Amino acid sequence: MTVEAGITGQNAQQIAKSVRNYALGILTVVYMFNFIDRQIMAILLPAIKAEFVIDDWVLGFLAGPAFALFYATLGVPIATLADRFNRRNLIAAAIAIWSAMTALSGLAGSVVTLTLARIGVGVGEAGCSPPAHSMIADYFPPAQRSTAMGIYTVGITLGIMMAYLLGGWVAENIGWREAFMIVGLPGLLLAVLVRFTVKEPPRGMSDNRTDKGDRPSMLDVARFLLTRRSFIHIAAGSGFAALAGYTSIIFFPSFLVRSHGLPVGDIGLYLGLIYGIGGSVGFAGGGYIADKVGRKSKKRSLYAVCIAGMFAWLITFPVMLMDNIKWALILYIVPAIFSNFYLATSFAQVQGMVELRMRAVASAFILLIINIVGLAMGPQITGILSDLLSASFGDDSLRYAILIVVAIVGPWSAIHYLLASRHIDEDLANVE
Repeated sequence: MTVEAGITGQNAQQIAKSVRNYALGILTVVYMFNFIDRQIMAILLPAIKAEFVIDDWVLGFLAGPAFALFYATLGVPIATLADRFNRRNLIAAAIAIWSAMTALSGLAGSVVTLTLARIGVGVGEAGCSPPAHSMIADYFPPAQRSTAMGIYTVGITLGIMMAYLLGGWVAENIGWREAFMIVGLPGLLLAVLVRFTVKEPPRGMSDNRTDKGDRPSMLDVARFLLTRRSFIHIAAGSGFAALAGYTSIIFFPSFLVRSHGLPVGDIGLYLGLIYGIGGSVGFAGGGYIADKVGRKSKKRSLYAVCIAGMFAWLITFPVMLMDNIKWALILYIVPAIFSNFYLATSFAQVQGMVELRMRAVASAFILLIINIVGLAMGPQITGILSDLLSASFGDDSLRYAILIVVAIVGPWSAIHYLLASRHIDEDLANVE
């Protein structure tokens, strides 16, 4: 008997209550490993730059497009498989691929081979979030979905924290190559754990909706989403929010080295704690607040995202401009919390506005926007700006490059969430 067959019928709700918290916990750990392997590059960039003697635009390419283009574009076709077949098995295979490629990054003998390894990480990680979002939407009803998504996205900040804490220490005391291997190999064991302990939930269980077995194509899902005006604005808003976020996450460690002279080990400790604790509060708290204020109307959830994003944007200016490193790091906790409110709410609302076998692909489309606009463009644009400004500002060129990017895209993101709030309730009411 398949897992899907074993959780149907009268036992569906009972079994779901006993396994959904475990499944959510394991999927959060998976997402943590996903971001450890993705973001450890940021803390290793100074060492990689020193060994290969490369410009900032090359660092931006390694941290951004080399990973993001394959991660984002392959996410949609892989999500189509997730809407048709067993999602848990797909996630387990994806973990094994990206973990192996992370470990192989430590064997790179040149920028070219390191780029190829990072492309491999992107290919593997493309199979994680779309099927995971779809499973969470089937485990948790709409009234609890933003909270569940918030808990899942805590894996982002836990992953960044571990990447910075472990990667910073290993890079300073052992070497950047060993750091890749140390974080990559344990993922192979996690893949086995997911395959044999996580259960596949019946589609539509949490919504009391019946899975008709329809298998819409990617084009069908795209057409459906383009008729939802709230989706268009949520996708745009999350893309610009991600552009600011990835710009900061990727280059903030290098900024602290150049403008403040901090050693990499200390940076890993400070930023690991800031992202790990502050970011986790932002993701989980943002999802919880969205569920609370959005009980009567989901547009209130989007109002909360808009307000939180603008507050984080305002505090970014003193963080980047002040010379007192102690106060800069203390203030940085504020954007680390509030800039992350958008993600859980965005994922939850998108899962609610589509048909059952559109969920993974819909998630992949919004991740496509987030990663093309945010991860592929953000670090690359920032690296180019830094190189252009270096003649005028020297080591502080990265300070102003980050600030210029964040200053532009912060309000742009907030406006899109405000526009999405005008249509979200109508789009959620007209799912089928």
